[in-house]
Amino acid sequence: MVRISRLTDYATVLLAVLAAQPERVQTATALAEQTHIAAPTVSKLLKQLQRAGLVSSTRGLHGGYQLSRPAIEISAATILDALEGPVALTDCSVAHGQCDIEGTCRVGHVWQRLNLAIRRSLFDVNLAQLAGLDPIQVPLPALERDVKAAVSRTPMRLSNA
Repeated sequence: MVRISRLTDYATVLLAVLAAQPERVQTATALAEQTHIAAPTVSKLLKQLQRAGLVSSTRGLHGGYQLSRPAIEISAATILDALEGPVALTDCSVAHGQCDIEGTCRVGHVWQRLNLAIRRSLFDVNLAQLAGLDPIQVPLPALERDVKAAVSRTPMRLSNA
């Protein structure tokens, strides 16, 4: 199962709160209260997000955290990379030379193509969309097809067209 960690999920929640009021500087304590995430976890995540350049901090009496750039400029891929590193479905899907059987493997190139497609999709979604500030534009026929496939629990068939 491909899944983001709980900490990455929490970090995205924190970023979404900051995105909702980008001009406001918020303390770690205030963010913990708003999100119901434990204060030590909030502090830890804010430090990681600051190191990654996603948030900036201000010290002092009126200090706190805010986004370092507009939410629309922060992609889901950037958030994942900051907390978990680049998305990699398999060892070979990020770079060549990572697998002992690469020379004889017949499926690695397909995993690499799938990994690239997922990465592109993650770059297409930004923090403003994740925070519900800007709707994600999904073509209706594609959305309906995906929902029907999920409901019926049958695999989707992809055509060459």
